[in-house]
Amino acid sequence: MISFLRAHKGVSVIIFSWVVFCAFVLIPSWREGPFAFVFFSTLFVTMIASQLFWIPRVIGLGERFILGKPQRIWLKVIVGVPYLFFFASNFGPWYIPRGDSTHLTLRSVLLDGAWSVWLVGSWVGFALVMVFWTVDRAGRAAAWVYRKAREAAAGPAAASMPGGIPLDPASPARRRLLEQAAVAVSAVPFVAAAYGLLYGRLDVEVTRPRIALARLPKAFEGFRIVQLSDFHISPFITADQIRRCVTIANGLKADLVALTGDYLADDPAAEGEVVHALAGLRASYGVFGCLGNHEFYTETEDSITRLFAAAGIRILRQERASIQSHGEVLNLIGVDYQQRRFSRDHDGHLVDRYLEGSEKLVMPDMVNILLSHNPNSFDRAAESGIDLTLAGHSHGGQLALSFINRGLALVYPETPYVSGWYEKPGGQLYVNRGIGTTGPPIRLGARPEITVLELSRK
Repeated sequence: MISFLRAHKGVSVIIFSWVVFCAFVLIPSWREGPFAFVFFSTLFVTMIASQLFWIPRVIGLGERFILGKPQRIWLKVIVGVPYLFFFASNFGPWYIPRGDSTHLTLRSVLLDGAWSVWLVGSWVGFALVMVFWTVDRAGRAAAWVYRKAREAAAGPAAASMPGGIPLDPASPARRRLLEQAAVAVSAVPFVAAAYGLLYGRLDVEVTRPRIALARLPKAFEGFRIVQLSDFHISPFITADQIRRCVTIANGLKADLVALTGDYLADDPAAEGEVVHALAGLRASYGVFGCLGNHEFYTETEDSITRLFAAAGIRILRQERASIQSHGEVLNLIGVDYQQRRFSRDHDGHLVDRYLEGSEKLVMPDMVNILLSHNPNSFDRAAESGIDLTLAGHSHGGQLALSFINRGLALVYPETPYVSGWYEKPGGQLYVNRGIGTTGPPIRLGARPEITVLELSRK
């Protein structure tokens, strides 16, 4: 890779400058703090390096089967021009319409689907190559230190012998084997990314956590809340696929359905379609929800709330609802997406602290359940007397490394609450992994989720 960079300094500088320019023009929020700038700059530099690593190898693979120089030139044109088009369409400072925003089209398959498989595969694959490279360099450095230590221990006579102490840790054959193994292993992410696009994002899982609430009224023992979140209606999560999730949810016989935000992706015109798809939800005590950051982005908070109300679904916006059974009550609270000032959260309603102004909604003598799209509000919720918080937003990491640690994720790294159940003094949190995707329409290690929470007193 180093030799390629040296041989193509001009290309490297042009691509690096282009991406940095796009970063500062398109995403000014990256300039909010030094940590955010360093984090995202590192990600983009890694992405650039991955492209400079893989593109020559793709061309080199094709040149093995093409002998003539003119044909090799045409190969570079055939590979290079479409690549530059896809790169510019996704990172350029202009908008290239994708066409229909809620149905899968050939344009969305190519511009979003195929490109995402390439980008994720090349990015992660390059990271694996770097791991192999680091291991190789560390091994060679350790061998050099060991050789020098042997020479020092053997004395000047041994060091003056021709060739010194015989030790050849940097065998060319061994290095070639390591390089070949690195390239072979780094091809695995391309297959994994294709799997995440074609199957992983559709493989819905029903989870059934049991939540013990010491203050739960006896009438609500065994009360079942079905939670759905983060639909992001788009070409890769269509209304039909959302309706399939509605059918699954209705089959779970919920007492109450909780929707925790992000019904839209980036097209405000899709609000009617997603509401219509969710209108079929049924529960004995009703369907309630809160709004997410994408309703804030698309400026549809008021309009989608009205559409949901017309469909019999109540969106709670800094308000509460009483859920009554046999003379006993649960207090259900809902808030809009909140963003703390100077935080790295996605844009929302700016607050100095989470749940600011919502203290009056908490009923001290009742069990309080909060619907808050942002899981980062949990710390404040636990301090405020909220027994259970239901959240979404993180997509379970979407590209998650949960087999290493539940908190490791390539998407939404700004929250420690990535997926599942959490507890701290004063409250509990459940983070639903959601149905849809944002960014690359790929899920790895974070299946779409419908949650059935069963409440109990112990």
